[in-house]
Amino acid sequence: MRLISFFLLLSLSITGFGQRTVVSGKVTETTTGSPVPFATVVFTGTTEGAITDFDGNFKAETNLPVDSLEVSYIGYIKRVKALSRGYDQTINFQLDEDVVTLSEVVIVPGENPAFAILEGVVRNKKKNDKRELDAYEYESYTRTEFDVDNISDKLKRRKIMSKIRHVLDSIEIIAGEDGKPMLPVLISEAISRFHYRKNPVARHEKMIRTRLTGVGITDGTLTSQVIGSSFQEYNFYQNWMNIVSKEFASPIADGWNLIYEYDLTDSLYIEGKFCYQLDFFPKQEQDLAFGGTMWITKDEYALKRMDAQVSKKANLNFIEKIKIQQELVSTEAGPWLPSKTRVVIDVKQLTPNTAGLLTKFYVSNKDFVINQPKEGDFYLEPISMDPLVRQTDDLYWEEARHDSLSNTEVNVFKMIDSLKSIPQIKAMTEGMKFGATGYLKTGPVDLGPYSTFIGNNDIEGLRIGMGARTNYAFSKKFVFGGYVGYGFDDERYKYNAYTTLILNRRPWTTLKYEQQREVEQVWLLNQDIQPNSLFYTFSRFGTLTQPFLKHKYKLSFLRQMGKGFHTDLSVRHETHEALFPFNYYTNEARSSTSSSYEVTEAAVEVRYGKDEVFVMNDNERLSLGTIRSPLFKFRYSRGLRDIAGSDFDYHKLQFSIEKRQKMGIFGISNFKVGGGYFFGEAPYSLLFNPIGNENPFYVGFAYNLMDFFEFSSDRFAELRYNHSFEGFFLNRIPLMRKLKLRSIISANILWGGLGNKNVAISQFELDIEGNPMLPFREWTSTPYIEVGYGVSNILRVLSIQAFHRLTYTSGDVNNFAVKFSFDLRL
Repeated sequence: MRLISFFLLLSLSITGFGQRTVVSGKVTETTTGSPVPFATVVFTGTTEGAITDFDGNFKAETNLPVDSLEVSYIGYIKRVKALSRGYDQTINFQLDEDVVTLSEVVIVPGENPAFAILEGVVRNKKKNDKRELDAYEYESYTRTEFDVDNISDKLKRRKIMSKIRHVLDSIEIIAGEDGKPMLPVLISEAISRFHYRKNPVARHEKMIRTRLTGVGITDGTLTSQVIGSSFQEYNFYQNWMNIVSKEFASPIADGWNLIYEYDLTDSLYIEGKFCYQLDFFPKQEQDLAFGGTMWITKDEYALKRMDAQVSKKANLNFIEKIKIQQELVSTEAGPWLPSKTRVVIDVKQLTPNTAGLLTKFYVSNKDFVINQPKEGDFYLEPISMDPLVRQTDDLYWEEARHDSLSNTEVNVFKMIDSLKSIPQIKAMTEGMKFGATGYLKTGPVDLGPYSTFIGNNDIEGLRIGMGARTNYAFSKKFVFGGYVGYGFDDERYKYNAYTTLILNRRPWTTLKYEQQREVEQVWLLNQDIQPNSLFYTFSRFGTLTQPFLKHKYKLSFLRQMGKGFHTDLSVRHETHEALFPFNYYTNEARSSTSSSYEVTEAAVEVRYGKDEVFVMNDNERLSLGTIRSPLFKFRYSRGLRDIAGSDFDYHKLQFSIEKRQKMGIFGISNFKVGGGYFFGEAPYSLLFNPIGNENPFYVGFAYNLMDFFEFSSDRFAELRYNHSFEGFFLNRIPLMRKLKLRSIISANILWGGLGNKNVAISQFELDIEGNPMLPFREWTSTPYIEVGYGVSNILRVLSIQAFHRLTYTSGDVNNFAVKFSFDLRL
């Protein structure tokens, strides 16, 4: 009997031991809902388990008698859940961050074994960096999602939130038992083909299909371009990576040992490659650097995986978290290309009673082709669009996307559609867009800019007006726009009307006719300042400096001649009628004068930026600036006497070079050098008149201690420089680190001169000695110099600079002033 019982117990134990337990699931972050790749999943008390893939999914199996499953990963609190032994089951995990362990690296005496690996990575960069390929291309799938998170209780009680109560209830359910609820406001998908060429360096992305649904954001030409993979390029082989307009030091930068600490924590096989696992964190928490984990292959010293996160203490505004996860695959030529990239940017609440914003990007690449560069003008535009780019349906996306949407992402599309249909939400978002762009969209017509609505000055008195322009919904070939205004003191109507014909979108070619009647100040007569700029708006109030009534007729032809190369041909005729005491001599004998004149001018302007990036915003072509190269501009103008009644014959040359120079840990510099020369004889209103700034706020393109109209020149040269140290100094002062202040410096230098003939042509009052009393300051051999220094990022939005005027300090001028500006910068 005992023998039978023994064998019965033995068979039962063997059966229990042999039962196979299979657990599948997904690991995500509690706060963002984003997947947690590369996490360790093990059955408690054993060494059996799995590693989550890039999307946070796992499948773990065992025959051992287990009762729970645990998940751990650096930077997160370990989580344990019970399971049912002997069954196939699904268990999902949501992990909370553990900010303490993010920087727990123990440095032991002697050579750090991680250093030899980092030296190997730097030594083999050229073999592994994708930029060393002659060319590469791939199909890219990009998904973007914006969510409102950390919604405060006070915000939830606001009246407008009651209108979306049903949506708020839905997000509580979708978040799950441990997740944090988020309110989706935008989600987009894009399929594109990305191309890169090494020599000369060029990029092109063909947007094949896109779809977007968002609150207050339409699926237009601009959004169809910026939701592609071009704006989600993260290459850790670069020493410095540009993220949210800031420069971050890569963990595998050439100077890695100056910025980071490292710890070799493990080694394992990943997809057949033996890899070292290294943890890293910045030596200075306030520096723009990362903390996290990376996996380096043993044979090639190549980056296989990266999981990097920016410290919360970094000198950034409004950012709670920046997290980048990337997986790379090798090519037959050697260099590695990214197969998957995920980026999470969490913007914190501006105040405790508001909400935060969570941005999630996911990019998947496949169908790689290497070393087959395209020829001709293929790379002419950085981004182009298929004619059917926005014509898709659900069936297309089910087949085209590289992976399926989660249930949460499917529900996001539905929730956003619900939000968009609420009238209060539509009104609020339209108001925000109007404040940002200056235009209010009303069907096929945009109203604005708001600077045309109202003004008040000593010439016009109270001025009211209205402006409008047609948009993409009206026509894809023609743009009609302008404004009309009326001054109650001068009892004059002013107006601007223009028509633009888009002859070709690739290469970009336009023909524009413009007609205007406007009161303009002498220092703005020859300047190209947009009427929707804040500086121009403020200039319309108060006392106008030497104003003219200007009548303008202008025809211009703009064409893109090549990559980064544009020409603008124009001819204009203007009449300037002085609204202040002004006269110039109309003949050589100086026997007759006039207070008005006419000018006919033909001009050619050339613009070249080797890597300047342009995007289309419906019928507008917007420059996003150059990436690394300087921007060159050259303009030649010819005044044509006797043509259409023109009074002057002259030649006018002008050039400038602008550059934004990234200086690594030392910050960012911006400089501009330029000059001009006027050949001929004309009154000072047609010459070079530098822009001053009598306002208390800082203006980047003006001389901030110069009067609005203080100098006039027929020749000039200028140097403008400003530098932001991005916290390089102030981050190292213990009591100031938490304030995240940033020191800034600037210098503006202007050399100028005015020939006697261009002084003599104008009639001025004479002093008691018979010398002309000029309405501007006379130049000497000394340049005008002003220098500034200050602090930005005060309370995250305020910059204050103190300016000193070093030359031309006599007379009724400001030799010292404090200027401020409000700037929402990360």
